[in-house]
Amino acid sequence: MTTNAVVLAFISAALFGLSTPASKALLGSVDPAILAGLLYCGAGIGVALLRRIMRATVFGAPKETPLSAAELPWLAGAVLSGGVVGPLLLMIGLSHTEASTASLLLTFEGVATALLAWFVFHENFDRRIALGMACLVGGAIILAWAGQPTLQGILGPLAIIGACGAWGLDNNLTRKVSLADPLQIVQIKGLIAGPVTIIIGLASGGHLPSLSPLLLAGVVGFFGIGLSLALFVLALRDLGSARTGAYFSTAPFLGTIAAVVFLNEPVTIQLVVAGLLMGVGVWLHLTEDHAHDHEHEPMEHAHPHSHDAHHQHEHGPDDPLGEPHTHVHRHTRMTHSHPHVPDMHHTHRH
Repeated sequence: MTTNAVVLAFISAALFGLSTPASKALLGSVDPAILAGLLYCGAGIGVALLRRIMRATVFGAPKETPLSAAELPWLAGAVLSGGVVGPLLLMIGLSHTEASTASLLLTFEGVATALLAWFVFHENFDRRIALGMACLVGGAIILAWAGQPTLQGILGPLAIIGACGAWGLDNNLTRKVSLADPLQIVQIKGLIAGPVTIIIGLASGGHLPSLSPLLLAGVVGFFGIGLSLALFVLALRDLGSARTGAYFSTAPFLGTIAAVVFLNEPVTIQLVVAGLLMGVGVWLHLTEDHAHDHEHEPMEHAHPHSHDAHHQHEHGPDDPLGEPHTHVHRHTRMTHSHPHVPDMHHTHRH
């Protein structure tokens, strides 16, 4: 398992986890739909500026591959599900749910990502991984249970779970384009989804906030969505959708801590039990060890790489020197055995 990818997934989770209580605090002065749009505008604009700065100042880093025309339909689906539907449902859910509860309910994103990855996109899983997801689901059910459920009591959690489903689809669609430039992916998502969601909010009666909350929403969006999503895309390359989603499931724990510390929300037995159960689920994923004889099908693509066991190919006169580097390269058929996860080079059936 690629250690760097795991670290990137955890950092991505931390950034997103902190954005949940921050968004909850902004809801007092910003309409939910408008806030969702501002968050994605902040992500798109901020990452676009970061991308331009990195082009001008970063030397020696491997060049990322731009999106191809064939990848645009996958990205369009990801923008709609994860950039428009998901944020709208989250803001609606946050307006009816405490930030600490909402943060832990967001663990359902990992569950939705995994279920779609397993049964729709055919990533492999075993009993340990399935048990881990069962723990995550059980913790979320305990957290959402309010004794005597009412429409008002379940509306918020249901909206948040719906947002997780939309993001689960987004994650699996984004994996299809994860070898492309992650900053370009985030830039396109933010600059399309943000304005569209703001228009929806204005059409439904919302109003743009004053300058101060508008700028704060942009900053939260840049860190909590923009940078978080870029790191998530990088992790997807080496871990696959389900495993990256599992590591990302640590986001709610940090979000819950922030909500309790900064928003003075209560620590309840329900919260503690749910958190412990979810923690067991994440631990089961972290300690997975999957190895067997497997065959690599021939493929040709471009992405940053070093000449490891999976990248033993000849170079042409125009290919870049040094490692890691980026160029179009071909993988030949190969059979071997080693610990692995369903990354972009291990998409074989079981």
